[in-house]
Amino acid sequence: MKAVVITTPGGPEVLEIQEVENPKIKDDEVLIKIEATALNRADTVQRKGSYPPPPGASTYPGLECSGIIEAVGNDVTRWKIGDQVCALLRGGGYAEKVAVPAGQVLPIPSGVSLKDAAGFPEVACTVWSTVFMTSRLTSGETFLVHGGSSGIGTFAIQIAKYCGAKVFVTAGNTEKLAVCKNLGADVCINYKTEDFVSRVKEETDGKGVDVILDNVGGSYFQRNLASLNVDGRLFIIGFQGGTATQVNLAPFLQRRLTVQGAGLRSRSSENKTSIVSEVEKNVWPAIASGKVKPVIYKSLPLSEVVAAHKLMESSAHIGKILLIP
Repeated sequence: MKAVVITTPGGPEVLEIQEVENPKIKDDEVLIKIEATALNRADTVQRKGSYPPPPGASTYPGLECSGIIEAVGNDVTRWKIGDQVCALLRGGGYAEKVAVPAGQVLPIPSGVSLKDAAGFPEVACTVWSTVFMTSRLTSGETFLVHGGSSGIGTFAIQIAKYCGAKVFVTAGNTEKLAVCKNLGADVCINYKTEDFVSRVKEETDGKGVDVILDNVGGSYFQRNLASLNVDGRLFIIGFQGGTATQVNLAPFLQRRLTVQGAGLRSRSSENKTSIVSEVEKNVWPAIASGKVKPVIYKSLPLSEVVAAHKLMESSAHIGKILLIP
């Protein structure tokens, strides 16, 4: 099969399509013939050599896909050959076929095309496991997501609104903020021209928000703490603003704050299976009802993977970028 290989750590130009061996499935896995895969920021970090795949995972990038099941392992009962599915992967999505544990496979949500479904598994599992399963965002609470126009952001806005939260977002230009507004964001903040802490305080009568989902890390840490309400929860999923910072710890005691962080890729298969199960139960009905829609910026052939990575790193996109083998 064809797959994208990272020939050496570096810029987008190190990505090459090569002929490689077909994946072999284990007893608890299925083989998916890939219809589409979607880019994630983690793919670019892996390409640079800073995010190696977990032991035993495919070395090819790609953390989610959609497609048709081509083979099933001996212990697999739910899925059969010919089923149309999407899946959360540990790697290997930038290819024509991928082997994946059966528990990380999802049916295509009603009303979504097979291709567009490739953009859901990673964002749905990330946002549901962090904001809802861990930070326990509930109806009537306030929620801030940084990077509101990203794949994670565009999904988080919709699912948080569906669950009854008031949604705040930051983004870097008026076009991105307009998209966030159309998706349901209540308060849209241009982080380049406004101080998000001041705006959050202003919009919450000085209290702050209940939950923040942050992909920036170090450079936002103190300001995120300042933006939280009493009993507020900050969940960190990325370090686009660095991993180190100096912090004043006083707000933790003053307002009983909680800070947590997690990646998705390094979790055990058992843990991912439980997240996928919760996503199917709680998120898939929201998608089927049309309340949460895929936000696809562009679909490119797999052969244009270099251009796709350049696009992602330019941050000009809104929503997800798909690759089609």
